[in-house]
Amino acid sequence: MFEDLHGKSALITGASGGLGRHFAQALAGAGVQVTVAARRQAALEETVALVTAAGGVARPIALDVTDLVQVTAAFQHGAFDIVINNAGVTHDGPALNTTADDWDKVIDTDLSGVFRVAQAAAKAMIAAGKRGCIINIASILGLRVAGNLSAYAAAKAGVVHLTRSLALEWARYGIRVNALCPGYIETDLNRAFFASEAGQALIRRVPQRRLGQPSDLDGALLLLASDASSFITGTEIVVDGGHLVSSL
Repeated sequence: MFEDLHGKSALITGASGGLGRHFAQALAGAGVQVTVAARRQAALEETVALVTAAGGVARPIALDVTDLVQVTAAFQHGAFDIVINNAGVTHDGPALNTTADDWDKVIDTDLSGVFRVAQAAAKAMIAAGKRGCIINIASILGLRVAGNLSAYAAAKAGVVHLTRSLALEWARYGIRVNALCPGYIETDLNRAFFASEAGQALIRRVPQRRLGQPSDLDGALLLLASDASSFITGTEIVVDGGHLVSSL
């Protein structure tokens, strides 16, 4: 179903670890030539090594999505077929204690950064006369809230609506824009928390009674990246084990 991905090019932001690294491996496994981007160069090299060891093609570039100069430079050699907007940060704490700097850091990376990258990607695609797709990594917290994550939830909700807006404007150019909304996915960063009593209690609220694994996102990712979704734009795909539809 996804044979058309072979030989295409992709840019993945936030690819120094976690889901970004996994997305790079999944796309490379489908024959996509991946450019992995993040601020941490040493960690990016690890991503490249993992991709190439599995027979894929990858190259790293330094990219801070809050820096418009760096974002513009990422597209100086032309357009990518696929752009995965994955870079993100969070702030965990009560809204009453969230400082202006805390708020600005999350919004600038998770929402404004998504816009910067998407805009630069679309400009490059249009200049090259190339159809393409942009996949913005949102979250179920952009559709439903949890405590102590006001900035993150607001940013991800913005990403969902931004996705719809950009899809409307750019459909005429053959550019599809969709959002992928993961639920709670196990990674190195959260594994210890989910092993705790509080983490186990949260898992019990997921109807499937388990955490998602990064590989659970592969089907949705490859679908949105491929021509199999050529008539899908301006929407979000939720991958959360039924968490959003759990009873209140």
